[in-house]
Amino acid sequence: MVKYLKIVLFRGVDFVKKVEEFSIQEAILYSHKMTQLSKAIWKSIEKDWQEWVKPYYLNLNEHHILWIVYHLNGASISEIAKFGVMHVSTAFNFSKKLEQRELLTFSKREDDKRNTYIQLTDKGVELFEETMKSFDVTPDKNSLIDASMPLRQIYGRFPEFQDLESIVKELLGEEYLNILDRTLENIRNNPVRQENETIK
Repeated sequence: MVKYLKIVLFRGVDFVKKVEEFSIQEAILYSHKMTQLSKAIWKSIEKDWQEWVKPYYLNLNEHHILWIVYHLNGASISEIAKFGVMHVSTAFNFSKKLEQRELLTFSKREDDKRNTYIQLTDKGVELFEETMKSFDVTPDKNSLIDASMPLRQIYGRFPEFQDLESIVKELLGEEYLNILDRTLENIRNNPVRQENETIK
């Protein structure tokens, strides 16, 4: 049996977990289930995402970089790597490809010569917004939305993932969730598509 005691600060609230015992078998079962479910969901998202951005001659990493830089109104390579959950060299190399297409620019800041910062060009903003306008939620184009509809019909909303947020906070830190919140807020406040546009 494994004994576990941890004090967790999640979104400003302290949770003191009592000493809990669990078996190695329980830990293996949990890890296996999380791995398989996460991989299955990611595979569906990845397939749909690739199909979505292919007409714009982008791959997932390139589109994700555009997405991050757009919603953060500029970002450093290390911020892109952290929030994009990619290696720094991956963030840099794909950003270079986007620079060659004149979709973003690299710069250094006077107060921070160590980090490389990225800003979208007007052409980059235009392309990113065009991709967002083409976001398709029809079942054959967006399997995640389609698979989530039964839950939405029962509960009146899409799943909110509080348990997963807590796990991600432990894995990647509170800053990751703060950046996620900033991008979500930006999407809510600056919709690329019409706010009243609904899908039936």
